[in-house]
Amino acid sequence: MCPEVRETKPGACPSCGMALESELPIASTRVEYTCPMHAEIVRPQPGSCPLCGMALEPRTLSAALNPGAGDNPELRDMTRRFWASLVLAAPLMAIAMAAMLWQMPLPRLLPGASLPWLELALATPVVLWSGSPFFQRFWTSLVNRSPNMFTLIGMGTGVAYGYSVIATLAPRIFPESLRTMAGYPEVYFEAAAAITTLVLLGQVMELRARSRTSAAIRALLDLSPKTARRLGPEGSEDGGEKDIPLEQVQPGDRLRVRPGEKIPVDGVLVEGRSSVDESMITGESMPVEKLPASKLIGATINGGGSFIMRAERVGSETLLAQIVQLVGQAQRSRAPIQRLADRVAKWFVPIVVAVALVTFLAWLIFGPQPRVAHALVNSVAVLIIACPCALGLATPMAIMVGVGRGAGAGILIRNAEALEVMEKVDTLVVDKTGTLTLGKPQLLGTSLSPDNPDPTGPNRSEALRLAASLERASEHPLATAFVQAAERQGLHLSQPAEFASIAGKGITGIVDGKRVAVGNAALMTESGASVGANVNFGGSNAAAGTSLSVAVDGKYLGTFNFVDPVKPSTPGAIRSLEAQGIHIVMLTGDNRATASNLAQTLGIAEFEAEVLPAGKLQVIRRLQGQGRVVAMAGDGVNDAPALAQADVGIAMGTGTDVAIESGGITLVKGDLTGILRARRLSQATMRNIRQNLFFAFVYNAVGVPIAAGILYPFFGILLSPIFAAAAMSFSSVSVITNALRLRTAKL
Repeated sequence: MCPEVRETKPGACPSCGMALESELPIASTRVEYTCPMHAEIVRPQPGSCPLCGMALEPRTLSAALNPGAGDNPELRDMTRRFWASLVLAAPLMAIAMAAMLWQMPLPRLLPGASLPWLELALATPVVLWSGSPFFQRFWTSLVNRSPNMFTLIGMGTGVAYGYSVIATLAPRIFPESLRTMAGYPEVYFEAAAAITTLVLLGQVMELRARSRTSAAIRALLDLSPKTARRLGPEGSEDGGEKDIPLEQVQPGDRLRVRPGEKIPVDGVLVEGRSSVDESMITGESMPVEKLPASKLIGATINGGGSFIMRAERVGSETLLAQIVQLVGQAQRSRAPIQRLADRVAKWFVPIVVAVALVTFLAWLIFGPQPRVAHALVNSVAVLIIACPCALGLATPMAIMVGVGRGAGAGILIRNAEALEVMEKVDTLVVDKTGTLTLGKPQLLGTSLSPDNPDPTGPNRSEALRLAASLERASEHPLATAFVQAAERQGLHLSQPAEFASIAGKGITGIVDGKRVAVGNAALMTESGASVGANVNFGGSNAAAGTSLSVAVDGKYLGTFNFVDPVKPSTPGAIRSLEAQGIHIVMLTGDNRATASNLAQTLGIAEFEAEVLPAGKLQVIRRLQGQGRVVAMAGDGVNDAPALAQADVGIAMGTGTDVAIESGGITLVKGDLTGILRARRLSQATMRNIRQNLFFAFVYNAVGVPIAAGILYPFFGILLSPIFAAAAMSFSSVSVITNALRLRTAKL
C-alpha cells in the first residue's frame, strides 16, 4: 500500500504496519518481502510492517515460493497463537458467564477472592504471548509516529489487561465503592483475552484470504514445466534427445515438444506444425495454429502435433516471468482513489483516541454506577471497534485481485493508476498498423507494364523474384511481404550484390548483374523507367493498401499492390467500444487514401493520416486540452511518445518492447477486444473498491458511536469490547471476501 517505503530486510511497513513483500522476478532465487499497504517497505525475510504492523508478503511470487496456507510462516504462527489463546480464553469466558449466573456451580467451588487470580493466570499467556505480535506492532507504531490499527488494539487490550492486573495485585488502592463483596474491583481479563483471541482469528482468516488474492498468478506459475527435452547439435552423429531441468535451457537450444506437453520457454517453431492452447497467457480460448517461423510462448500447452523449436528467451526473460514481475509490481502500486483512504486514516487513529478519552470522561462524570467500570469498558470498546484495518485493506485487496484477474485474461496492468483511469476513458486513439490491422502486409495483386501483359506468367514471376531478392536486404514490413510471396511460389532468390535505401522513395541494387529498383513513382522516374499513362500505377486497390513498382535496367516491369488485412476482431470491438460512448480516433503514418478507405470500412469518423510520431503526440495533447480522458493503443516504436502522453497507454503485446514499456496496460494477444476486457476489468475493480470503502466508512461511522454508548440513554444498550473485537475482525474479512469476488468477474 505504500510503494515509497523501501527496506532491505523483511519486517513490517513503518507507515501502515503491513508485512513487506518481495517484488523480484520469477527467475530470482532471492526473495524479498514488502507490505501490501506500504510497498516502500522491503525486507529480506518475512515479518511485519513497521508502519502498519501487517504481515509482509513476497514482492513477487516465484516458482520456488508457494504462498499457500501451508507454507505461510506468519499464518502458521498466527494459527498456533490463536489455538493456544482459544484454549485459555474459553474457561475465562465460562468464569465470566458463571459470575453473572449465580445458579452455576463454579462460584461455589472457588472462593470469590481466588477468581481474579485464576483469571490472571489464564489471561496472562493469552495477552502477553498470543497477543505479543500486536503489542510489538503497537510499539512500532508509536516509535515511528505512525498510528494504525494495532495502535488501537494495543491500547484497548493493554488498558483492559493492565487495569485488571492492578485491581488483582493491589485491590486496596481502589475506593470501597469500586470493590465487590470479595474485596476486589471488577476485572476484565476475559475481555482482554477474548479481544486478543478474536483479533487473532481475524488475522488468520485475513491471511488465508490474502493468500488467495494471487491465485491467477500461481496458476501461471504452476503451468510452467519443470523440464525440457533438448536435442543434440544439428549434424551430430547421435542426434540424441535428453530431458534437462528447465533452468539449464539456453537461448539457441533446439527442443522437442510432443503432443500434450507444455512449451518450456519462449522461442520459434523450426520444424513441424501444431495448434497451441495459449488461453492462460492471452485469455483466448481457441487454440492457435503454429507453423514454421511461428512464435511460441513458454508454459502454453501443445495440441496434437509434435514439433521442434528453438529457444530464444529463457529464465526471467520469458513472457511468463515478465508477466509475473509486472503483475507483482502492479499489485503493490497505489490507485489515486487510495489517497482518500490515506487522508482519512492519517487522522482517524488520533480522532478515535480522542473519542475514547471523551467517552471515558463522559461515563466517569455522568454515567451510572459503577462509573469507572462503565467508563473503562466503553472506552475500550471504542478503541477496538474503530480499528481502521478494513479501511486500509479496501483498495489494495481489490487492486491485487483485479490485477491478477487481468493477467489470467491476457491484460497486464503496469500500475493501479492505469486500472483506475481506464474506467473514465472517453476517447480512444488507435494506431492503424498492428493495432487495427495485422501489421503483416500481403500481396494483393499485380499491374504489369503493357510490354508484360500476362499477370500470372513468367514475366510476373521474374519481376517478383528480382524484387524479392533485393528486398531480402531490407527490414521494411513490405520487404517481408515480397519475400514471403516469392517463397510461396517456390522462386529461387538471389543475393543482391549492391543495396541502397533511398528515404521516401524505395531501394535500389544489383541482382544477378541487373540493376533493380523497387519503390514509388519518383524512384521509377529517377531510374529512367517510363510508366505509361495507360498503366494504373498502384493498381485497382491503391486506396486500400500500398503499392511498389519494379524497374530493371531502367525498364518498368510492373507494380505490386499490398494490403494489410484488418484483424478479424477489429470491427466488432469498434462497435462495442462506440456503444459504450467511447469516441475512436485513428492515427496512421500511411497515405490519406489508405487511411480513408480503412476508416470508411470500419466506420471510424475521425482519422488523421501521414502523421509522424511527434504528430501523434500533438494529437493526444490536443484531445486532452479539450477535456477528454484519452487512451492510446499502439504497438510500434513510433507510438511510444503518444503512449506515454496519453492518460492510459495501451500497448499491444505483439508490438515492440519500447511500446510495451511506454504503456500502462499491455494486451498480450494484441487486439481491440483486449481493450474491452480491460475496460470491464477497470469498471469491476473500481466498483469493488467503492463498495469496500463504503462498507469501511459506514462500519466505523455506525460502530464508534454505538461503542461509545450513544444508545444507552434511549435503549439501555451497551456494546461489549468482546463484540467490538469480533465486529472489527470480521469487517476486515468482509472487505477481503468482497475483493475476492473479482476473481470470477466476467470480462
